[in-house]
Amino acid sequence: MTTQAHDGSAPLIKMANDIADYFHSEPDRAAAIDGMVDHLTRFWEPRMRRKIVAHYATRHGEGLSELALAAVARLAERERTSA
Repeated sequence: MTTQAHDGSAPLIKMANDIADYFHSEPDRAAAIDGMVDHLTRFWEPRMRRKIVAHYATRHGEGLSELALAAVARLAERERTSA
């Protein structure tokens, strides 16, 4: 069993990677990250965002694609500075 399965984050990782796949077509990487962060902020429940940020903090974003990892890192930083 993977660490993703142990911490229950596997479904969120899959969703984040699916969202990243959508934004991957954006030629401007910064705009793609911004779009993904906006999507996570607007459409994911706070509980889901906390869980993916916790996964990023404890597992270094294991399983996240490069774009999803960048977006979750920015989301984590935003939530850290607003706390």
